[in-house]
Amino acid sequence: MNHRVVWLETGQSFEVAAGEAVLEAALRGEIALPHECQFGGCGTCRIKLVEGAVGYTSEDGEAGELPMGLSPEEAEAGFALACQARPSSDLVISVAPPLACSSPTLLSATVEGVQALTPDVTHLRLRLPEDVELVYRPGQYMNVQLGDGRHRSFSMASRPNGGTVDFHVRRIPGGTFTEQQIATLRAGQTLDVEIPHGNFCFHAEDYRPLVMVATGTGLAPIKSMLEALMDDEDCPPVSLYWGMRTEADLYLHDEIQTWADRLYEFQYVPVLSRASDSWTGRRGYVQDAVLADLPDLSEHAIYLCGSPTMIADAKVAFAARGASMDHLYADSFVFQMV
Repeated sequence: MNHRVVWLETGQSFEVAAGEAVLEAALRGEIALPHECQFGGCGTCRIKLVEGAVGYTSEDGEAGELPMGLSPEEAEAGFALACQARPSSDLVISVAPPLACSSPTLLSATVEGVQALTPDVTHLRLRLPEDVELVYRPGQYMNVQLGDGRHRSFSMASRPNGGTVDFHVRRIPGGTFTEQQIATLRAGQTLDVEIPHGNFCFHAEDYRPLVMVATGTGLAPIKSMLEALMDDEDCPPVSLYWGMRTEADLYLHDEIQTWADRLYEFQYVPVLSRASDSWTGRRGYVQDAVLADLPDLSEHAIYLCGSPTMIADAKVAFAARGASMDHLYADSFVFQMV
């Protein structure tokens, strides 16, 4: 049986065939619902069910579990992942329309610098063409084209400035780009990139204290957002929790400590899961450090970026501390072997 889906914010509607996922039907009807990985891992396609119900079953009707990118607490609050959800009735869904920015544009960017931050993280700086005017938001990402139909996604680590863009590239053992191609890049060379992508961004309309939680290079889009808030009179209180394994992995540790001069009531808490005996800071998992410091999360806007495991655990734990699922935003760095 077919079901009808209405997108509340845009008034667009489309039909979902029996056994079809919401996102699959939307794309077939050329409806631009936000999405990325399409297998339930990243959470980009999260929608709010205003009316109706969905289930998570295979195409042959076998019952399934909630996808990795959706916590039970989110499902209970009425959220679903469009790429996996199959309607059991007509639906009215709510999801913020695509960001007011440029459509993804394919262009040739010039390498301005390649610098090792750690043995596993490289700082890549690109200059965008001067004759292309792009509007993009802090927190978004670009796709590097690999020349064989594949691409690699990287979040921008600097605020939009119309010129240069910074990225933190984590090495994936055996990765075509992250281990092999990036080692050969030199200033003056070009990369074909598509920019901008993504809906992970700062929500000024929340008017709430910020809790930013990152693991690894998940720091990049959060850094972009915080740079855009620096010296802003409307900047809310900011707490940044950054989870890494060892002291040597904290590649921006010194720089981040200087942000307190430019962000309102800024608190920075690095958390190490494999710290040496000489480490005097916090230990364990980054989400646990947040819980230790903030017994009540009901008044915060929360941004999570990095490991899918951290994000999944944080969503459950933070919901138990009163976190509003309407004010929790996540960007899960799903694994790409390139």
